[in-house]
Amino acid sequence: MNIAVIGTGYVGLVTGTVFADMGNDVMCTDVDESRIQKLQQGIMPFYEPGLSEMVNRNIADGRLKFSTDFNSAIKKSLVIFIAVGTPSKENGETDLSQVEEAALSIAKAINEYKVIVNKSTVPVGTVKFVKDIIEKNKVLDVDFDVVSNPEFLREGSAIYDSINPDRIIIGAPSQPVALVLLELYATLGRPMIITDVESAELIKYASNAFLATKISFANAIADICEKTGANIDMVIKGVGLDNRIGPLFMQAGIGYGGSCFPKDVKSLIHTSSKFGIDFKLLKSVEEINNERVELFFQKIKNAIGAVQGKTFAILGLSFKPDTDDMREAKSIELIHKLIAEKAIVKTYDPAAMLIAKKLLPTEVQFCENAYLAAENADAMVICTEWREFKLLNMQKIKEIMKTPVIFDGRNLYDPKIKTRYGFFYYGIGRKN
Repeated sequence: MNIAVIGTGYVGLVTGTVFADMGNDVMCTDVDESRIQKLQQGIMPFYEPGLSEMVNRNIADGRLKFSTDFNSAIKKSLVIFIAVGTPSKENGETDLSQVEEAALSIAKAINEYKVIVNKSTVPVGTVKFVKDIIEKNKVLDVDFDVVSNPEFLREGSAIYDSINPDRIIIGAPSQPVALVLLELYATLGRPMIITDVESAELIKYASNAFLATKISFANAIADICEKTGANIDMVIKGVGLDNRIGPLFMQAGIGYGGSCFPKDVKSLIHTSSKFGIDFKLLKSVEEINNERVELFFQKIKNAIGAVQGKTFAILGLSFKPDTDDMREAKSIELIHKLIAEKAIVKTYDPAAMLIAKKLLPTEVQFCENAYLAAENADAMVICTEWREFKLLNMQKIKEIMKTPVIFDGRNLYDPKIKTRYGFFYYGIGRKN
């Protein structure tokens, strides 16, 4: 099948590459000429395990191409995926300007029947929005259909998630249109749900909002644990063994970040308010998440006093491990607080250093590894639970630090093991 993908960001590039790997002919397009040139050379715009190898393999096999020529890509393809950015506006509303531009490009180039698939995370009503734009601006009088097919990729495991999705949601206006996507996804052999367009659009937001709710709930319980002497690990284990609840997304820490949860929670709150619904639950989820770093910062100051002049080794910058994505990363907020109070900050991240240098204050010292960051530090702070941090030589870490103090913002370590090495350990929802 001939496929065009508009947008080579995280969703667009992964989606296009996986479809090419499934044997389709895919043209990924973008307005960013520099990005397209690098992709043509096999250079990835972001870090995602396994993506570079898959992209280069499909380029070599001739199934995957990159271009700024929207017209050609649209004309040659039966299925056109819109996978552009949908950031939040100041009021929480989703910014659909890139979706609008993509729809206008399709309208100008559409030459015969096409199935246009909205892959971007967008609020209810966006399929109608796209259809109206194309209908109003199309040059030729040809038929088309617009479908909602939300993505459920996790950064750090996007290739696996694309090939092994829990479910494939197809929101289509009719059965024949849905069959086009059923054929496209058939080789994956995964559960498919065909529904109306509006339901498909809402499924994505409802899913992410619920996962964010689980995280904030776990963090609120962690606060209670710290006040009562309970252990969040045992509490969540006991709760998670209930099949109705499960243990996933119940990890206490300094809060969720990234490109999805913060934005999608805001958007669903805004969408609800448009329809006269005050989504109090989600507002509380957002409030709890927004408080996490400040509570963690106060924990640090309560333990070691004023931070001025003290050196902190911040391990982990990306919002989660196995990605270089710094969007809404909690490390940014914490580092700004430390710098504002005249602390010295040294940091290391396995993947996000280049991006972080553009976002963090110039006072931050970037180190080549965790050991250099920890050298002469008054405290080590875990902001991202990268696996390599769990495998550090802790005896060496203790020897090179000025004082052996760990503030574990992701509960990466076993407190008993760390105290056995002689560290002062402070986690989330655990006895210190």
